This record gives sequence, C-alpha cells and structure tokens, in this order.
Amino acid sequence: MNIIITIPAYNEGSTIKSAIENIINAMKSTRYKYKILVVDDGSKDNTYEIAKNTGAIVYKHNQNLGLAQTFRTEMEKCLENNADIIVHFDADNQYLASEIPLLIGYVEKGYDLVLGSRFLGKIEYMPWLKRFGNKAFSEVISKICSKKISDAQTGFRAFKKDVAKNIQVTSNYTYTQEQVIRCIKKGYRVIEVPVYFARRNDKSRLMKNPFHYAAKAGINLLRVYRDYEPLKFFCSIGIMSLSIGLILGIYLIYLHFTTGIVGHTPLIIFTTLTLIAGLQIILFGFLADMLRKA
Repeated sequence: MNIIITIPAYNEGSTIKSAIENIINAMKSTRYKYKILVVDDGSKDNTYEIAKNTGAIVYKHNQNLGLAQTFRTEMEKCLENNADIIVHFDADNQYLASEIPLLIGYVEKGYDLVLGSRFLGKIEYMPWLKRFGNKAFSEVISKICSKKISDAQTGFRAFKKDVAKNIQVTSNYTYTQEQVIRCIKKGYRVIEVPVYFARRNDKSRLMKNPFHYAAKAGINLLRVYRDYEPLKFFCSIGIMSLSIGLILGIYLIYLHFTTGIVGHTPLIIFTTLTLIAGLQIILFGFLADMLRKA
C-alpha cells in the first residue's frame, strides 16, 4: 500500500526538519511503504532546502497562494504519485507524528476519512478565542452534515485516494471543513479519533492577532452557511429585513390614525425598501437552494 504523508509549509524553516525527522522515526517501526511530500507555499526562508535535504519530496509554489491552493496541489501531487492513502500533517509539530499509524490503521479498517480530533484528545494549549472559533465552526459543520463533528478544522487527517480524487475542494478559505462536508454528503465513511495537540513554540503564521482571527473566522462561518445552507442563510437575512419593515409599517399605520404621517416620507421609503428587499432575499434563498441541489 502506497502511503504519502503530505505537509503544507510556509516559512517553516525552524520546524520542518524536526517534523520530517519525527515522521521518519514514527514510520520506521511500521510495515508501511511511504513517502513524505512537502508543498512549500512560496516560502521566503530556507524551508524548501531544509525539507529536500531531510529526505522529503518537495514541490514549491512560485508565490504564496494560501492554504486552500496548497491543499489542492498536495492532492494533485499525491495522485500523480499513485497514493493509496494520504496523510495530511502540519509542519509546526503541534500534532504527534507517532500517531500517524493510528490514523492509517482506521483507513485500513475501511474508513474513507479519518480526522484527528484535538477536542476528543488532549490539548496542551490553545488560545481561548481560537478554541471558541474552532468549536463554533464544528457546531456549524455538524448541523450542516447532520453528524456530530468535534473538530472540523483539524490539520491532521488521513484518507483514501478516492476521497482525493472525487472530493474537489473549491473554496479558498475553508478547505478543511469543505472536505468533511462533501465526504459526509457523498456517503463516505468518516470517523474522528482522539489525538494530542501540543503547544506551539513560535508565533502562529495564520493568526496575526485575536481580532484578525475573530474577523476571519466570522467571515468564513458566513461563507460556509452561504455555500452549504443557502436557504437558511438568505431566509434569515430576508426575515430580518421583513421584520424591520413590518415593525416600521405598523408604526406608520399608528401615526396615520393618530397624528398623521405627513413629513415622514424618508421613513415610508425606507420601510417599503426593507419589505421589498426582504422578499427578494428570501426568494433568492429558494433559488440558490434549488441550484445547489441541481
């Protein structure tokens, strides 16, 4: 069985060597035939040279394209190298390489996608805002999929080549969640297993500060709902607009029968617009839902 352990990396010169060496040591005592593939997403440091000298196959983007495109490149290169099982592993050593055989074992048992769940395992340290954001994301994914998922954002996962071949990740922002959603929707067998999550020794390259993370997470949550639950997403906005219009309309009717509504032209126009906009947004939600299911 051909196994490829793939690592996305961007300016990970300080950790990529130990990450690769940890994988080699973890796989040394197993019976698995494996390769390590590093996709360098346009690093400006010596990530590429270190990874190559440590024994990995390395492919480098000419510029930084982001995690989603890096993931797509990983899948492309893994399929080109005839991978039977793909293990996605981070370069920052927060996951334990010694647990890679654990995930592979569940794929061998027949599961199509195995997620290493930090929240089912032990978390050494995670900022409270990031913890809250990860749990909120997972709750949304669970509702969309009608299956309890504790950690949809985990960067530690193993899956069959059929998943890489048939699950096309199109989002530029939420590729981890998108793979989970599409796998469950298509009837693939998905399981979570507890894994250890260590404290990061250096500064995260994905979270500049808590406010940056909160804004990015909030926008991505809205994108997930928009793309996978368009009816709920647009109807919620439409009903909110309708409610505002109805409240204002009742107020205008009250004025009409008491003091009169002369001089309230801007309010009348705003009320009319919110009612029309609410109806249009709800209708758009039904249309988007029809197109998604088509």
